[in-house]
Amino acid sequence: MKDNETDVQKRLLSEIKQVPPEYLPALLTIVHSFRESVAFDSAENSFEKGWKEVSGNDLKPIENLWQGLEH
Repeated sequence: MKDNETDVQKRLLSEIKQVPPEYLPALLTIVHSFRESVAFDSAENSFEKGWKEVSGNDLKPIENLWQGLEH
């Protein structure tokens, strides 16, 4: 598995090196957004964050949770 990861990393780096410099900020934004969308926090960290929000009365009406999302 490690060899496959290394190969993918090398290929990804090769592709990045071919991107014109003026487009690198946009690529960075894309990669960062992708990483955040696939990287999940641990259950413990997620629970602690939720507990802090509830304890700090940082609550939102359930109707508002769906705003801005496509159904």
